[in-house]
Order: sequence, then structure tokens, then C-alpha cells
Amino acid sequence: MELFPPIEPYSEFFLPVSDLHTIHVEEAGNPAGSPIVLLHGGPGGGIEPVYRQYFNPEKYRIILFDQRGCGKSTPFSVLEENTTWDLVEDIEKIRKYLKINRWVVFGGSWGSTLALAYAETHPEPVKALVLRGIFMLRKSELDWFYQDGANHIFPDAWENYIAPIPESERNNILEAYYRRLTAQDKKIRQEAATAWSVWEGSTSKLLPDANLKEKFSESAFSEAFSRIECHYFIHRGWFEPEDQLLQNINRIRHIPATIVQGRYDVVCPVTSAWDLHHAWPEAKFYLIPDAGHSVTEPGIRSRLIQTTELYADL
Repeated sequence: MELFPPIEPYSEFFLPVSDLHTIHVEEAGNPAGSPIVLLHGGPGGGIEPVYRQYFNPEKYRIILFDQRGCGKSTPFSVLEENTTWDLVEDIEKIRKYLKINRWVVFGGSWGSTLALAYAETHPEPVKALVLRGIFMLRKSELDWFYQDGANHIFPDAWENYIAPIPESERNNILEAYYRRLTAQDKKIRQEAATAWSVWEGSTSKLLPDANLKEKFSESAFSEAFSRIECHYFIHRGWFEPEDQLLQNINRIRHIPATIVQGRYDVVCPVTSAWDLHHAWPEAKFYLIPDAGHSVTEPGIRSRLIQTTELYADL
């Protein structure tokens, strides 16, 4: 299935969620439609206009927002008061501000992590979950992509990723990056930010996309994306225990849900989706045979649109 035609928001506003943070929110589609909220990736990725095109604008009231520290939210790239649980409560604040009783929650990559955390914390308002490119922020997942695993598939892109890190610090690349991404020296921060961000942009699709790599190399995008991601990963998402999302699955087992995963997803390998599928067999599970990680992969895009069409009438 193809994307719906491009649309513009009918409402756009800034919502203060703490003394420090204000988040950017937009609504598109049908104001009287079924509410659906999109949780973008990263963390720190921000929303893009194309995200509105995954939902039927006649059936859905589409809510999108930039999570703390990224996109149009302010202050930009700030790590203070920026945790998984802060974001979970931001989602609730948006729902209550918009006077929405129940909504569909849609999230991919980090957005799937946040969707699970939100639904397990606030199951009552969740009509259905649409989860793509499953990521649960476990140590094995972080080690795979940032220490040893994905480098065996993309050794060429890996060389650029580890270039800012001296050999003596490569026994823990995540910590080495965190030191640089939080350094006072702007040049050191930006060099690390670009390398970190481009690594993900280089590995996100089954067939590498030069345009995606270019987007991930933009200085403003890469700064928020890399700093916020690394901040969350160093703190393991503030999950306790690390498989908290799997352990709490009983809280959401009754909610209609669909899991969509690319077979050749190098960023968030299929093992995570498979673990979630086994823990939650009631959820529909689709393994797309010719797809990587990106939401724009044709097979993933089609299955997501089919799913949102199905859930529009709940």
C-alpha cells in the first residue's frame, strides 16, 4: 500500500510539560476522527511531515509531537529532566490537554520502546498498539549495534563510526561517545555527533540510501539525535530490571496489538521482536521478509498502513 497524500497540520501548539521543557505538538487529519498518537524514534529523532501520511486523514485525528530536546521542542538537545518516564508522562499530558479519552498508540524503533512503556504505565487510554522495529533497550541490543555485532555486516560504515574514538577507549564505545557528546568543546561534540548519527543512517535500510545518510549527517539533527540517544542508552532507559517491558506484558495483554518487523533489521535485530512475540502471542506478528529497519521500507510501510486502516474503526 502507498502512503496517503501529504497533508498539513490543522493545529500546532507548544505545551509546557515542566519548568524546563516545552514540547511541540501538531494535529492533522480529521478533528472528529479516531485519535492516534505517533511516537517517533531516536530518542531524539523528532517528527517529519511524511509521518502524517501513514494514517487515513478522513478516519484519523493524527497527533504527533517532538519529544523533549528535539525537533521544535525546547530547550534543544538538553539532557536534564529527559528520561523515559518523563516522556511517558508527557504523552499523558498531551492526551489530557486534548481531552482524548482513548487513542491508538503507534511507535517504531525507540517509539516502540516508548509505546510499550506508556501502555504498561497507562493501559486504560490505549485502544490499540502498532509497534514497528522492536527495541527494548536491553544491554544485548545496545552491544550488538554499538560495540560488536552490526560491525560484521557494515564494516565500511563502522570504520567511520569508531574513527572519533581512540583504540584505548574502544573496549566501551558507548561510554567513550558519552564523554565526547557531553564535552564542553563544541568541535569535539559535533564530530562525535555526526559519526554517531551517520552510523545509524548508513545501516537503517535493506538497500543503503544516500539521502537518509545525508539527513542523519545534518548538524542540528545529529546533535540532538546523538546526545539524547547516548544519554538514554548510558542510563539503560531507566528500566529496572532491564527486561521490564517484557516482565510487565500482562498489563497490556488484553490490548489489540500488531508487531511489524523487518527480517534484515540491523539496527534493531529481529531477536527483540521475536522475544516480544513469544512473551505476547496474542499480538499479531508480521516478519517482513525483504526489509531492514526503516519505516519507509515498502513491505513495512504497507503492513503499517493496512494495520492502521484496521484499527481506525475500533
